[in-house]
This record gives sequence, structure tokens and C-alpha cells, in this order.
Amino acid sequence: MAIRIIVKDPDPILREIAKPVPKVTSNIVKLLNDMADTMYDAGGVGLAAPQIGIQKRVIVLDPHDGETELIECINPEILSADGDQLGAEGCLSIPGLNGDVNRKLNITVKGLDRDGNEIIIEASGYLARIFQHEIDHLNGILFTDIAEAVYKIPPDEPGE
Repeated sequence: MAIRIIVKDPDPILREIAKPVPKVTSNIVKLLNDMADTMYDAGGVGLAAPQIGIQKRVIVLDPHDGETELIECINPEILSADGDQLGAEGCLSIPGLNGDVNRKLNITVKGLDRDGNEIIIEASGYLARIFQHEIDHLNGILFTDIAEAVYKIPPDEPGE
């Protein structure tokens, strides 16, 4: 396991469409481990493989809600979506900015787990938002592309 460097906007890799994973291999499992380590080290709630320079359709997420543990999803695909929610988002690849983004409130996601087994996840609220944000990364879309408003995050006060 290793902490990887997070790619920052405007790196063109963030605008490319990630390639599907044809088979879950030991390299993909290592990628999942590294992505989780990197996400936690950076204090994020989600990370897509393109954010560490890997053009594979792989995401990890953890909403830190006390209920949900780390979710790993290979080749995620949204099967259904309904409702709307407007909320603030940030991104490890776009430090210093947040934006108000409209997302679907409830989604059903299909993908593969680290063992290559199909998984189906029902997500709502914040978890649905994270899934949609990370899947957008796989399609070369950044939250700033779809935000209703984008604003700078005030720098932390000294000593905090």
C-alpha cells in the first residue's frame, strides 16, 4: 500500500474518459488499496483512479458517516436515479474551491468488488452525491463544469 500523488486541475488526464477494467487482477487490488490510503491521507470522502493518474474505471469512497465503511467499486454504472439535491462539493483535484452542484438524491449503482463479484449499491443523500462526483471523474467531468456557483474556500486560520 502506498500514498499516491493526487493530480490537480488543469492536468489533461482529468478530462479523459477512463477505460473499463476487463478483469480484476492483483494490480487492480493494489490500486484499490493505494487509492484508499491516498483518499484517507488527503482527508477526502472519495477518489477516482484518474485523480492519481490511472485511466481505469475504479473508485473508492467513504462518507465518514459512522455507518458506511469503505466502498470500492470497479466499473461503476448508475442503473437508476431519482430526486434532486443541491449541495456543496469540493474536490481533492481542485484544492481551494467549492461549488453548489445539483445531483440526483437516490441512485442505484452496479459494479464489481475487489474479488470481481457484481455488486449493487443503493445510495441516497450524501453517499449518492459522492458516487456521482466520482463517476463524473471517470467520464472526464469535474464538479466545476456543472456547478451552479463556484467559490473559494477561505484559508484556515493560523494554528487550526
